[in-house]
Amino acid sequence: VEKYRPQALSELVSHRDILSTVQRFISEDRLPHLLLYGPPGTGKTSTILACARQLYREREFGSMVLELNASDDRGIDIVRGPILSFASTRTIFKKGFKLVILDEADAMTQDAQNALRRVIEKFTENTRFCLICNYLSKIIPALQSRCTRFRFGPLTPELMVPRLQHVIQEEGVDVTEDGMKALVTLSSGDMRRALNILQSTSMAFGKVTEENVYTCTGHPLKSDIANILDWMLNQDFSTAYCKIMELKTLKGLALQDILTEIHLFVHRVDFPPSIRIQLLIKLADIEYRLAAGTSEKIQLSSLIAAFQVTRDLVVAEA
Repeated sequence: VEKYRPQALSELVSHRDILSTVQRFISEDRLPHLLLYGPPGTGKTSTILACARQLYREREFGSMVLELNASDDRGIDIVRGPILSFASTRTIFKKGFKLVILDEADAMTQDAQNALRRVIEKFTENTRFCLICNYLSKIIPALQSRCTRFRFGPLTPELMVPRLQHVIQEEGVDVTEDGMKALVTLSSGDMRRALNILQSTSMAFGKVTEENVYTCTGHPLKSDIANILDWMLNQDFSTAYCKIMELKTLKGLALQDILTEIHLFVHRVDFPPSIRIQLLIKLADIEYRLAAGTSEKIQLSSLIAAFQVTRDLVVAEA
């Protein structure tokens, strides 16, 4: 993941509109305070580090850039101490501004964020702040209004595939077509996760196929889910229960994962709308109960029951 982290703004594959805007800010030397937010693995940290590399030469990096992560202490004392002193001192030999990068800013306490807003305002002349977070709602409104916000959405498959193929070529990994699809599906727009799954699968199995990817990440296979659905709709209750329990034990599947996958299938099966609505409400209830920590066996029975009732309703309507 770190080996292929984009080093320059031109290497980043996604969010062209954001990058062109940032690029224009830099070229016109009018960079505002930035707030980058969005799910993990979408290129927020890479973007700001690439900006920093473009703004400063290698040897100026230490004196011009202060990067603090959630793993560092960033309480109110640090904001009033090191951050304040870094922001308030000017560089003698270089014109331009310093850069403070606060990664995972949503982990900062309310007090620290409140202390930060005065610092940001006071030293805008010679320091730019860049806050990075996953959840915008955890940043106080006062800080949001002082920054230019950019949302980094999950990456689309069209953007991920070329980049993955580049990594695959460089590393000489053996990947099949369906293996690639599985990577993109399971990572759900998180580039970092896609690369991690690729690496662990290729190390564990040597060849990255759909089955290997699903086995490596512990996700239920498409074929297994299709079987489960088939048993629930076509077998009697006790047979379906025994078969699914056997499969769960054999493959080590969690009911939560099965439920999530089945939900996708429910939309593909051609049920009458009224019956599908009933079934989806049932599935939602089961997921809620599972989250509350109930017994998997009872909830599995409930799941099978929901499908059997649906089947009977479909038969009755027909």
